[in-house]
Amino acid sequence: MKLKKGDNVIVITGKDKGKKSKIVHVLVKENKVIVEGLNMMKKHQRPRKSGEKGSMKNIEMPIHASNVKKID
Repeated sequence: MKLKKGDNVIVITGKDKGKKSKIVHVLVKENKVIVEGLNMMKKHQRPRKSGEKGSMKNIEMPIHASNVKKID
């Protein structure tokens, strides 16, 4: 895989097509990358203590490496 952490990339397919951002994390075995601020999904967080409220967090999900292109 030629992509590494910190590279600037553009998404070439999918719902975030055409957006530019930076790689945050590379998953080499799965051939996927996590791109900053793209492919966001909502995660439901359960309350930890009684009286505390649950919440929803936005997290970045991996994108297959073939769906991003390195730019410079």
